[in-house]
Amino acid sequence: MAGKMHVKKGDRVLVLSGKDKGKKGKVLEVLPAEGKVVVERVNVVKKHQKPTQKVMQGGIVDIEAPFHASKVMVICNKCNQPTRTGRRRLEDGTRVRVCKKCGEVLD
Repeated sequence: MAGKMHVKKGDRVLVLSGKDKGKKGKVLEVLPAEGKVVVERVNVVKKHQKPTQKVMQGGIVDIEAPFHASKVMVICNKCNQPTRTGRRRLEDGTRVRVCKKCGEVLD
């Protein structure tokens, strides 16, 4: 599904489905090749970590796992509502994402 994503790194998002439904968080990483996102404090899983040169202490650690981008909705900075995003071309020719509810530029 390599292609454009409706979310970018740093966006605030609302989780729409799954075990973390209703949680809000910031996008830490976007994986467009897989169509997935990593959101802080959402989809936290246990990972068994072996001791390495960098991490001397092994054990079980909690990490955020990626999940499908269709399960999140961008939260607008102005109206503070979860919204779908549209695209608009500005006067100088740059294309930006806009909030479908209030028309505010998201980028």
